[in-house]
Amino acid sequence: MGTDIVQRKTDHIDLCAGADVQFHNQTTFFEEVWYVHNALPELCFSDIDSTVDFLGSKLAAPILMTGMTGGTERAGEINRELAGLAQELGLAFGLGSQRVMAEKPELAHTFNVREVAPDIPVLGNLGVVQARGMTTAAVTELLEAVGASALCIHLNPAMEMVQPGGDVDFQGGLETIARLNNELTLPVVVKETGTGISPAVAKLVAAQGVHWIDVSGAGGTTWVGVEALRASGRDAEIGQLFWDWGLPTALAVDGLRDAGLGVIASGGMRTGLDIAKAISLGATVGGLAQPVIKALIERGRDGARQLLEQLIRTVRITMLLTGSKDVARLRNAPLLRSPRFEHYARQLERFSS
Repeated sequence: MGTDIVQRKTDHIDLCAGADVQFHNQTTFFEEVWYVHNALPELCFSDIDSTVDFLGSKLAAPILMTGMTGGTERAGEINRELAGLAQELGLAFGLGSQRVMAEKPELAHTFNVREVAPDIPVLGNLGVVQARGMTTAAVTELLEAVGASALCIHLNPAMEMVQPGGDVDFQGGLETIARLNNELTLPVVVKETGTGISPAVAKLVAAQGVHWIDVSGAGGTTWVGVEALRASGRDAEIGQLFWDWGLPTALAVDGLRDAGLGVIASGGMRTGLDIAKAISLGATVGGLAQPVIKALIERGRDGARQLLEQLIRTVRITMLLTGSKDVARLRNAPLLRSPRFEHYARQLERFSS
């Protein structure tokens, strides 16, 4: 497959929608935690309040459609359809990497969703390597062009090392994050792309004044795997070797519980129960992308809406079954952790500094 950035975006959509790009042996670890069932919740389902404050807006449920796509006409259609659904359902929406906008301004319109999503948080997106080479004014211009509510700075060294023609120089990332966090007027979210953020890296980022982390952990779509399928020869072999590389999402979220950060849990989130568990492990919202894009492509707008509505309903059912009238109470709902989860959580804590 081609290495042109527009072709790459097309490849990404096709592979995520139709190929096996899930982790093979690695899981999110959400299956290693269980709620303590509350058989006497003393609640009426209609009184459950699943709203949450996120980036200055009130969401109907703690759900973010994370960094989607952009850069092709088809990607633009996907963005508008899903951002429109996010507006209707009261959810947050993330754009794909805006690098395309910087390199091919004629494709900037594929990222414009404010016409269909005027009221919800819309997160801009730029790789730390690309941001390193841009002035703050240039980054601001990209964000203003899409009416962004925040900037996601994505970290993706594993993906880039497998990607044909990918970046290999990751120096200056922390300095770039600090500069943008200090000079931008919008919040900065530092996010991974499916291999997780450790407590040690989160501490480095927090020391620069950043208040938001998207752990984007292992267990769902592997972008190393996506690039392995695009690659050939040695790169494809290396991609297969690192296919399951990463820190499981649930462990990554749990590792940041006491970090004093706003945490977005993404990476392998597939159900409302996953999202609820993430909230109870310490996240503010749960994010997902691949299942929504796949539902839209396979079943149209109605199919994507049904998926999102089911996610919301499942979160609310989980709240009732744990006796959690609101999201604040859900955060404190008791979870049982398997010995395996506790074992790895203790090991991760050892390496948190």
